[in-house]
Amino acid sequence: MKIGCFALVEPFQPLERQFQIVKDLGFDYIDLTDNHDGATLGVEFGFAASQSLDAHPRRIREMARRNGLEITTVCAHANLLDAASPERYGTTQIIKALRLARELGIHEVITTEGEPYMDFGRKLSTQEQLLVIREKLQTPIEWAEELGIRLLIEPHGPVTDSVELMGDLLDSLGHEDSVGICLDTGNSWLGGSEPLDFVKTFGSRIGHVHWKDMPEEWEEKRGKQFGCGMSPIPLGDGVVGIPQIVEELRKIGFTGATTLEIAGAEAVKSSAERLREWSSVAC
Repeated sequence: MKIGCFALVEPFQPLERQFQIVKDLGFDYIDLTDNHDGATLGVEFGFAASQSLDAHPRRIREMARRNGLEITTVCAHANLLDAASPERYGTTQIIKALRLARELGIHEVITTEGEPYMDFGRKLSTQEQLLVIREKLQTPIEWAEELGIRLLIEPHGPVTDSVELMGDLLDSLGHEDSVGICLDTGNSWLGGSEPLDFVKTFGSRIGHVHWKDMPEEWEEKRGKQFGCGMSPIPLGDGVVGIPQIVEELRKIGFTGATTLEIAGAEAVKSSAERLREWSSVAC
């Protein structure tokens, strides 16, 4: 199992600085976390760690090489339940993420449906939710197959946080060889499911893991909040049961890349140490 860190460690710092920090923390793996179409003022003036999907791939490869890091995934988290609009990250951006990943030699792109913010998305029935997600992912899946990349769907919304509905979504999407799951331990727990159930149900379809633990006081948010950017505590200090999840992943033979989504450098380091210990011994 590869243990990496997401590229949003220090606020208001550019992406190269995030790469430097991740390497200084002792990691060899990183993901391209925040990204966008075209250009943004924050990147241009050095206070945002976002990566343009339209960038020349050589510059990204050289940045990774300078810092001794391997990029394992491109995150393409989308809003798939609200009505499509040029202002929303959706089908077009996922396709661009897939194409950029191919140029970078990356074999996984992670997406999700997200939480709707409009009345349109909030009022969809379950079957309508499944249909609009399926429609918006149809063309990206065709690109994923063409490019030889696996599109992984992460628990991060009202559909994907449910083991049952995630299964229904995967069944409706088909293309089992090119569509899988990125397990997010914190998001799935926060959405009201048990992360262990995702591992036991989907097994080898899990291609990547985002590691988060959640504090006990967040229990009251379960089933009401769909995902969070990072965990406020180190792995093992919360109620998600990370050691048991690690052991279940060992049982199914998972050897893929993983990403720590933990706030604070010290919490990141202690989480990595614990994760290495749990993954080297039976829990």
